[in-house]
Amino acid sequence: MRIGTHNVNGIRAALRRGYRQFWDDTQADVIALQEVRCRVADLPLEAFAGYHVTLDAGTLAGRNGVAVLTREKPAHTRALSEVVTTIAPDGAPELVESERIVSRDLASFAGEGRYLEVDLADAPLRVASLYLPKGAAWPYEEGSEAKYQRKMRFMRGLARVLTASRREAATQGREFLVMGDFNIAHTKQDLKNWRTNQKSEGFLPEEREWLGSVLSPRSLVDVVRRLHPDAEGPYSWWSWRGQAWANDAGWRIDYHLASPGLAKRATRAWVGREETYEGRISDHSPVLVDYDG
Repeated sequence: MRIGTHNVNGIRAALRRGYRQFWDDTQADVIALQEVRCRVADLPLEAFAGYHVTLDAGTLAGRNGVAVLTREKPAHTRALSEVVTTIAPDGAPELVESERIVSRDLASFAGEGRYLEVDLADAPLRVASLYLPKGAAWPYEEGSEAKYQRKMRFMRGLARVLTASRREAATQGREFLVMGDFNIAHTKQDLKNWRTNQKSEGFLPEEREWLGSVLSPRSLVDVVRRLHPDAEGPYSWWSWRGQAWANDAGWRIDYHLASPGLAKRATRAWVGREETYEGRISDHSPVLVDYDG
């Protein structure tokens, strides 16, 4: 099974830049998307041909939105939002059993389109798509405490949700996989210019500590790092500005975090980095993993 995650930074813009050709060539079985940034009524359905789409678009116009694309109609969905959209490959609405994730820390994020889970019908697997808030570099950045605290609150709630969902999936005989844009580089291996970013959002000590706290051989495994233990990166995000792309001055902030049984079956992991700056689909490149069995 080939599974990928991609922060598209707007599905309509990504479609114009070659999103569909990339995923047609890749032939992934499951795709998690972040920053879909599109109302349901305006979705370019050609972007999803061949897939069943489960989408939490959120209520913030032109912002956020997470989705999971599957080859078969999902068995069940869960989201922070009460409104989850499911669409068949022919563009018609689908009815899929859905429930809302109840979390005190995450309640204020329910309308933002940040977290969605899908139970696959054709494999014993629960897949989640995540877009974690960017946050801020408080106290180093004046006036940024509210954004900083907001991200901390989301992370607290998310840790509890991940634990509960992983355990629930296990009772159902399912493995668990959360993918997406965590907006955190975990270690020095995960960004090019780590020395100059130690007071930047996404590489603050408390953010890195939190990510480490959700990882362990018995809970969730960083699949890409497991397969590339000594690599710098592989990076998945580069700023549009300056020479970041040309100098490969990137960050690894897009992850596959898998339950241990699934992580052991990962055979290949790679970043679909485009060949040229002009050919970039988004400021994030897709991250893909092949899982055996």
